[in-house]
Amino acid sequence: MRIALINENSQAAKNGVIYNALKKVCDLNGHTVDNYGMYAADDKAQLTYVQNGILAAILLNSKAVDFVVTGCGTGEGAMLALNSFPGVICGHVEDALDAYTFMQINDGNAISLPFAKGFGWGGDLNLEYIFARLFDEEPGGGYPKERREPEQRNKKILDQVRELTFKDDFVEILKSLDQDLVKGAVAGEKFSELFFANCKDEKIAAYVKTLL
Repeated sequence: MRIALINENSQAAKNGVIYNALKKVCDLNGHTVDNYGMYAADDKAQLTYVQNGILAAILLNSKAVDFVVTGCGTGEGAMLALNSFPGVICGHVEDALDAYTFMQINDGNAISLPFAKGFGWGGDLNLEYIFARLFDEEPGGGYPKERREPEQRNKKILDQVRELTFKDDFVEILKSLDQDLVKGAVAGEKFSELFFANCKDEKIAAYVKTLL
């Protein structure tokens, strides 16, 4: 699985800590981590939590990555931004139990973490515990296990509902947004290097090239 890390500007200084915790767990599980930044608070390309949502949606809908790890100060804003787009199911995760139940019950493809609220001593260890429970089992297995079938059925219903409520073509959605906002979301230092090497949707790739 290819996993993207995205940080917005208020918590960009923690990028290295988050990346190290994520990569440590992913290396053990055979996953690849693409760090899309921000890498530091003074990066030239600044991301807001709204742009986290735009960038995450581009990466997931183009299948450049399979999963996105992101967040903001409380984790709430980034979660709302990601869930504003088709093809993204983002959970708000504060601890290992949240991570495990979200993956087993809701089978999503993104999480949003609070990188300021409650992030004190041992914050790096908490991240490792979260990432371990996030990726140590195949998603969608159900919890508790005897609830597996109704939970999987409900997930299929949710997917069907989202298909109906997100009818517009994804590229058309992006085009309808403020283009400076979208350009900022893909302006990261390593975006082109990471994205075009892994993007599997020619239409999205062609649109993104018009922004760069």
